[in-house]
Amino acid sequence: MDVDIVNITRNVDGVNTICENILVKPKPSKISEPPHYHHGDLRRSLIDAALTLVTEEQDWTFSLRAVARRAGVSHNAPYNHFADKRDLLAAVATTGFAQLSERIVAAISGIKNAQTALVRSALAYVTFGVENPAHYRLMFSSALVTAKEGRPESVAAAGADTRAILAAIIRRGAVMGIFDAALCRDDELSVSVLTAWSAVHGLTMLTIDGIADTPQLSTEEVARKVANLVCDGLLRR
Repeated sequence: MDVDIVNITRNVDGVNTICENILVKPKPSKISEPPHYHHGDLRRSLIDAALTLVTEEQDWTFSLRAVARRAGVSHNAPYNHFADKRDLLAAVATTGFAQLSERIVAAISGIKNAQTALVRSALAYVTFGVENPAHYRLMFSSALVTAKEGRPESVAAAGADTRAILAAIIRRGAVMGIFDAALCRDDELSVSVLTAWSAVHGLTMLTIDGIADTPQLSTEEVARKVANLVCDGLLRR
């Protein structure tokens, strides 16, 4: 993937620590035609080709043969790196979470105030989803889940990395006295993170589906208001 996440869950006491532990390699959100396959880069080429198809078709019903054709390789080539189509889609979803984490980290870089950082992270989150609707849907899709194996481990781990950034922001706010001190406890922190994530995820999905009924407000304005409401619930009383 195009982001190196190092020990992201080892220390969630501050946003600065999270930023130091993430090596961001920004890349455009818009998906362009994947480059021709070069020896030694087949896996990356296949992921790029699959992501291009997801973006163009706004779903993932295409075949592995179609992915191979788009990548410019033989129809058997994908099996050199992926057991099946689900395995490839899991890699695409994992890449999505990495890109989302990049967006959030870039948005909060240098911001010490936890409330401001949480609002900025929400804006980055919703913007990413709205700009990449099919990719975002795939990241959370039940198509990746099987009764036997559940959600792919790589996808679950990448999602946990993104969640850890939000946890770090909220814990930092609690330590600084901006948010309720109880949020320093793991049990309270986990609920607050779930609340914040549920709010931005729900808003993202409603906006993608065109049913976020706020005709007089831009997506950014709505996201800011929702994030501030979440912050209000976290503030120290």
